[in-house]
Parts: sequence; structure tokens; C-alpha cells
Amino acid sequence: MLDMFDLSNRVAIVTGCNAGLGQGMALALARAGADVVGVNRRMPTETMALMTAGGHRFHNVMADMSKMESVDKVMTEAIAAFGKVDILVNNAGIIRRNDSIDFTEKDWDDVMDLNVKAVFFMSQGFAKQVMTQGTSGNIINIASMLSYQGGIRVPSYTASKSGVMGVTRLLANEWAPHGINVNAIAPGYMATDNTTALRDDEVRSQEIVGRIPCGRWGKSDDMAGPIVFLASDASRYVNGYTIAVDGGWLAR
Repeated sequence: MLDMFDLSNRVAIVTGCNAGLGQGMALALARAGADVVGVNRRMPTETMALMTAGGHRFHNVMADMSKMESVDKVMTEAIAAFGKVDILVNNAGIIRRNDSIDFTEKDWDDVMDLNVKAVFFMSQGFAKQVMTQGTSGNIINIASMLSYQGGIRVPSYTASKSGVMGVTRLLANEWAPHGINVNAIAPGYMATDNTTALRDDEVRSQEIVGRIPCGRWGKSDDMAGPIVFLASDASRYVNGYTIAVDGGWLAR
């Protein structure tokens, strides 16, 4: 049974893995046996050190995924480093907070370009390579609780993460015949840089934790099992689905 979760001899691309959830997912895939290509705007010094300490193979690509020319750069370097690609984790993303009445076009475009446009075109580039290889592949997009809910003061983030769920379903429909599974993970309220402002607000933080049945903020380690599952043969018949990893938030 455990062989179904083995990622040995597979190559995983993880965007935005210099810290937080991206780092945790990249390490989980590596510990399951995958070689990892990280894609980052800043040098992932800590991630690289952790990969080296664990004896894992890791290649970093410096790229801004909001720029569409980065897709070809990432795929070219991944193939040069490891010869093929098998897994894509579209994790890179940003958030902008402001009242909707005052929200700017720049804050809208910056978030949409990285959070959903880049997800689509990176998935497209990956799928083209997998089809050329004649192999199967797994794409895991990172959605959000705001794929299900409206939220407040984050209009472009809510729109983008709702879009991620929709694009996940669409691509699953189109690419399943080619052996490419497309799924998503919707993290709950996680202790990451994106939630620093919320966690620093004592009242708001207590309100959030009070609604989570598990009674705590999520950690990067909480993503390890779901990401390995969706990247492995264990999820071969799971397609077009978004798994909430939320401590029970949506069940409350």
C-alpha cells in the first residue's frame, strides 16, 4: 500500500517555496522521493539548506511567475536539471488588503496575474511537456477558504482563488484523457506571512481560532500528507477536486 505514495524517480516543480506552505510542501515531496525544482523570486536559502541536509536533490529557478515568459524558463531549466517533469504545484501567490470601495486597479491586477493567470499558463506549459513526454502527470493548485467564502477587504484575492477552483475543474475535464490529474488544496487559516496581519490582531485571531474545531492555526506540516497524496498514484482516480485542509473550518 505504501508504494502508492512513493514519489521516487519523479520530478516536482513547486512555485514559491522559499518559506511557509511552499517550503513545507516541497520538503514533503522530497521526503517522499521526488526531485524538486523550486521557483522563487528570492533565493530560497533556508529551503536549499533543508534539502541539502535531507540528502534531497533540489534545483532552484529564479523567476517571477507574474511574467508569462517565466513559464518557458522554468520548464527549460527543469528539463535541463532532471530530464523530465511529473508533478506541478502552483503555490506562488500574493494578497492585497483594502476596503473594496478604495481598492486599486494595480492591487487587482497584481493579485490576479500571479494567483490565477500564472496558474493557468504554468499548468499549460507543464501539460504540453507531459504530453510530449508521453507520460502521466499531476497538477496541484493552491486554492483557499476564499474559494468557498467571500471574505472581507480582499476582493482580488477572493476572485483569484475562486478562479483557481474553477480552472482546476476545467483543466481536469480537458486533460484527464491525457493522463494528467488536476486537483487543488484549499488551506485553512495557516500561520504564514500572508496571515501575519490577522494573527497580530489579537481579537481577530481569537475569533478565527474559536471557529476552528481543531482549535489552532494550521502549520506547513499539515499540508504534507495531502500534497503527497495528490502527487502520487494513490490519487489516480481523484480529479478536478479541491481538498480543504482547514482544521474543520468549513464544517463549523
